[in-house]
Formats: sequence, structure tokens, C-alpha cells
Amino acid sequence: MIRAALPVLAALGLGSCAPAAPHPSAEAAHPRIASLNPCLDAILVEVARPGQVAALSHYSRDPSASSIPSAVARRYRTTGGTVEELIALEPDIVLASTFTDPATRSAMERLDMRVATFGIAGSVADSLAQVEEIGRIAGRQEAARRLAERIEGAVAKARADEGPGPSIALWQPGGIVPGEAALVSQLVRIAGFTSSSVTRGMEQADYLDLESIIADPPDILLVAGSETGQQHPVLGRIDGMERVPFDTSLIYCGGPTIIAALERLTTIREEWRARR
Repeated sequence: MIRAALPVLAALGLGSCAPAAPHPSAEAAHPRIASLNPCLDAILVEVARPGQVAALSHYSRDPSASSIPSAVARRYRTTGGTVEELIALEPDIVLASTFTDPATRSAMERLDMRVATFGIAGSVADSLAQVEEIGRIAGRQEAARRLAERIEGAVAKARADEGPGPSIALWQPGGIVPGEAALVSQLVRIAGFTSSSVTRGMEQADYLDLESIIADPPDILLVAGSETGQQHPVLGRIDGMERVPFDTSLIYCGGPTIIAALERLTTIREEWRARR
């Protein structure tokens, strides 16, 4: 594929990148895969064989952006997603998000790279579909099925068996809240909480200020940011409200992150009930 693309490389100013020899483990049934997105990274390392992972996105080495334990992320090469890097990696297929830079996407198309593009998972069902598709791409359908079963089991275990639970507000980095259509909002509902931001009529990425919380506090404030207001000492003195830290790694991704997020939310729910 790369040899055939050399004229295009020259046109792109990338002709100095010599074509790599075919990787000995590149098989049609179990292709080598490079991922450009941290949420796809998290699914890929669960589903694919280690030798199939040509590279993960560089975000997975950044604790503030990764949904993979740092010890796991360090086992793999990473890529910033440049065309030069991808040529050197010689993957059989690239996993990318719909937000991939258009110029990079165009260059990959011109080089005839196989690219599978995924959107943001807005629900558990969306995420399960992504797990299934990545398992199909990797030729690891059985591993994908096992991960899907773990996710479904976590959802079933987390479902509250009582009526509407405590009100909760998730205060994300930047002082914003998730929209009702976000995956993490569905997880909050599954765990038996009532969304305070929805009750307030807030939408995706709306800013939640300190004054609004003081005036109308939720039962539980999940703090997943480090803005000045999010660390204000007054938050610890609001009657009837508990302030609980929530790891940013649990907010944005699906796949195995669903399991960890539901476990954390269930623990928060049960601890709140125990104190009542």
C-alpha cells in the first residue's frame, strides 16, 4: 500500500519517509491497529491481542485525558496521529473519531489507508455497538462479547431497586455540566440519581456557577474539576449537600469505563444512603 502511494507522498512533502516492510504479524484475520482516540484506545486494549496494537493515541499517556490505567498505557507505543507517524507504524487499519483533523483524514484517504471512524458514544447501547465493531475489526469477536457482557452485568448490578434517588450535579472541568444526552448522564440515571442540572433546565456544557449551587444545592455535588469555584471552602458548609470528588477519567468514555463509572456511582449512592 505504501509503495503505491509514494507519488502521493512526494506531493504531500512526505517522500522522505521510506516505506516500511510488511509487518510479519499483519494478518487479515488479526490486523495491526493504530488508534487516534483515547476512548477507542480503552476498548482496543481490552479486545485486541497486545501484538495487534500498533499504537494508542498520545492522550492515553496523559492522566488528565486517559481512561486507561497508566501502567497499561505504558505498555504500548503512542502516536500523535500525524500522517508521518502512521506511515512509519504501518498499521493495517486506523481507528479514528469523527473529530479527526480534516487534513489528516484527507491525507489518509489519499494514501489509501484503511480507516474506521467512530462518533461519540451517547449511551450504553452506542458503546456496546462500538465494542462489537472494534471486536469485528480486530478479528476478536469473542473478546468483544466478553467485554460487552461485563458492561451489561455492571449496568444490571448498578440499577437502583428503589424510587427516585438523591439529586446530583456533576461539575465537570471548566465548571460545566453534561447534557442529558451524554453517556455519563445515562449512567447517573442508571445508578438511581436525579439530575440536578436537568431539573435546573441546563443543557450540554452549560456553566454551573458557585452562586447557583449555594442558592439551590443538590443532595450530592460531584466535583470533577479544579476551577477556583469548585474548590471554594463554602462548598463544605452547605447544609444538606455532600461534596464528593469524581475522577475525570470516568466522564467521557464508554467501553470498560462504563464499568468503573457505575461502580463509583453505586458506591457514592450506597454511602449516601447509609448516612441517612
